[in-house]
Amino acid sequence: MTDVKPHHDSGHRHRLRRAFDRGAERYDMMVAINPGYHRHLRSAAQELVRRIGRPGGRPAVVDLACGSGASTRALLDASAGHARVLGLDMSPGMLEQARKQHWPPTVSFAEAEVGELDLADVGTGSWRGALAAYLFRNVQPSARDTAVGEVFDLLEPGGWLVAQEYSLTHSRRARLVWDLVSWLVIIPLGVLLDRNPQLYLYLWRSAHHFDSPPEFMSRLTASGFTDVAASTVPGWQRGILHTFVARKPIHDERS
Repeated sequence: MTDVKPHHDSGHRHRLRRAFDRGAERYDMMVAINPGYHRHLRSAAQELVRRIGRPGGRPAVVDLACGSGASTRALLDASAGHARVLGLDMSPGMLEQARKQHWPPTVSFAEAEVGELDLADVGTGSWRGALAAYLFRNVQPSARDTAVGEVFDLLEPGGWLVAQEYSLTHSRRARLVWDLVSWLVIIPLGVLLDRNPQLYLYLWRSAHHFDSPPEFMSRLTASGFTDVAASTVPGWQRGILHTFVARKPIHDERS
């Protein structure tokens, strides 16, 4: 059985896109089985909306790796329909599922891959907030700094990034719990319900390869972000799932 591997090779992005495309129709059903999945998405979206505030007009928010639209829905709900949201994802299959839902005119979707963005097309410096739920671990380590830098460039001065990621390398307990849940629940259900073991094996393995929280916070700081902080979530994912916040300064200190 061929797995999608999170380390460097020329076919990584193609295999990853293909795995997500194949799993798109059943992805919402699979994540719904995960206790806390939608609650944690809502919490991250609420954190972003709280930080960007409502100083006037419709705040523009970009939802990076929007998938089938669950994070987009969380952003829309958190802003009480007030935000203008652009959902970006590399998977046409996931975007197809997102577009099937009912959305107000203030929500749109486009195919794009963080790390390979056309910044001018998305809107350099024009977004008050960016939500990145389960994005950066899907970016190869060699392109991760580029991806973080792209998000920095998309934000307007004073804009905020909220990122949600699985990170295990700092904690033996976190690795043990993640392995048990993955191999006893997530991967078997992926085989049984989705017939797509490659995707769920990849999701298990990619969490092991992602930065530790301090390492990812250092990437954010090195890209120019300030007010960088991290927290973990309650429940079984405590110490496994982390929410990172970071602000683009009013004056770009990289200049």
